[in-house]
Amino acid sequence: MGEVRRAVLDGRRLRIRYAAPDREPIRRTVDPIGLVTVRDTGYLLATVDGEDRTYRLSRILDAEQLVEPARRTLSVDLEELWRARGTRFRAGDAALTAVVRADPLRRDEIAETAVAILEETRDPDGWLRMHVTFQDLRHAVWAVWQLGMSAEALEPPELRATLRDRAAAIATRYAEPE
Repeated sequence: MGEVRRAVLDGRRLRIRYAAPDREPIRRTVDPIGLVTVRDTGYLLATVDGEDRTYRLSRILDAEQLVEPARRTLSVDLEELWRARGTRFRAGDAALTAVVRADPLRRDEIAETAVAILEETRDPDGWLRMHVTFQDLRHAVWAVWQLGMSAEALEPPELRATLRDRAAAIATRYAEPE
């Protein structure tokens, strides 16, 4: 991601191709503000038409620094900016809280993906029962699906239904030909 780093340091606009989970990659021109690393994951903090945006570096498929200067303030407190964005994000209306049972060996994967783990207990069979906040339903489906048979969504019903429908579609696709 050298091109992203150069655009941040040079104060230039950046054209990226970004692949959000379960979506087709999109092209976007951004005004880069800075780079942060949280739990070994790198992020680009930027604005698009003055609106805050955060991009996971591993999802930027390609980047091109433009000649136009980035529209941003000269000095930025990245730690404070990251904290403020995280607070706004966690307070968003689209957030979804789910109850998920998971193999304890996969707990770290949930913690890295979720917005927050609100409560955590151990079931008699040793699995963890967690009340977890995700960005929205799409994020929850993606996170639980990644764990395969090592997790089970218990609530809300729309999360269970979406996972069930996805699993049924996959089973149908791979059914033995008649």
